[in-house]
Amino acid sequence: MPKRSSKKDTNQLAASIVKQATTEPEERPKNPHAVALGRLGGLKGGKARAARLTPEQRQEIARRAAQKRWM
Repeated sequence: MPKRSSKKDTNQLAASIVKQATTEPEERPKNPHAVALGRLGGLKGGKARAARLTPEQRQEIARRAAQKRWM
């Protein structure tokens, strides 16, 4: 008597792939403390970086960004 394979049938495999691709992923609840810390850093990060850059550096960054947008 032949041994049964532990592998899924191709139809079962295809069905599970379709199900996985079409269902919405479950969202985990976010940690409110981590959210607050991330927001704090995000609020002051851009201003701190801008204060540290020289006008020439800011101009070069802006020039590269504009070139990337038009590529």
